[in-house]
Amino acid sequence: MSSVEYKKKGKIAYITINSPETMNALGAEVRDGLGKSFIKVEEDNDVWVAVITGAGEKAFSAGANIKEFQSPSSIGAYQEWLRPDKIWKPFIAAIHGYCLGGGLELALTCDIRIASEDAIFSLPEVNIGTMVGFGGAIRLPQLIPAAIASEILLTGNRIDAAEAYRIGLVSRVIPNTKLMSSAREIAETIIRRGPLAVRATKELMVTAKNMSFEAALNRNRELITYLATTEDYSEGVQAFLQKRTPHFKAQ
Repeated sequence: MSSVEYKKKGKIAYITINSPETMNALGAEVRDGLGKSFIKVEEDNDVWVAVITGAGEKAFSAGANIKEFQSPSSIGAYQEWLRPDKIWKPFIAAIHGYCLGGGLELALTCDIRIASEDAIFSLPEVNIGTMVGFGGAIRLPQLIPAAIASEILLTGNRIDAAEAYRIGLVSRVIPNTKLMSSAREIAETIIRRGPLAVRATKELMVTAKNMSFEAALNRNRELITYLATTEDYSEGVQAFLQKRTPHFKAQ
């Protein structure tokens, strides 16, 4: 049984952390499987959106495998692998149960986060005398108010799904039984849009964080100019004028 399951259905890739006996802890095998899955998403032209979730009923992911932390030299292996935010195709995190530590940091790299009603969130690394290692202390204050991010990071306390929604950490809270169908609904909505436009939009959203406003605006103009040369743009305009559904090809 693979520790990470990768399935493609139409233009949607489903990536499932498949280690429920460890509450989908992010051990070395899982990290390797996730990395390979991300490469598949990036390289497969027929994949337009990816959904990440966890197997079983207890956890999206309870975070790093703490047993691996017993050797200080092993901690460095955690640094450079969680990077859906370097891939311009959208990622949706479908979160249920425990979403702790590295599990939450994985979710933070996704573009859209939805949660079931039983979801629990925390970055508890300070509880064992270490700190978040996948960029959570950088990303979280960019995504929610800084004071709230500080409380989550510095106390290690847990918050429930309702609070996660209130502070903007997730965009929806959904009954447990409808989590994956809701993720699929969002993904199917996205794949009906212009895929090159979606990717350009994500690229700008991610890269603009490290640019001045003027530099980001210039990049915005460059991307629009590029999109205007694509077949998808011509198709989108013609479909609008002809009052029909566009047939995009990512070309």
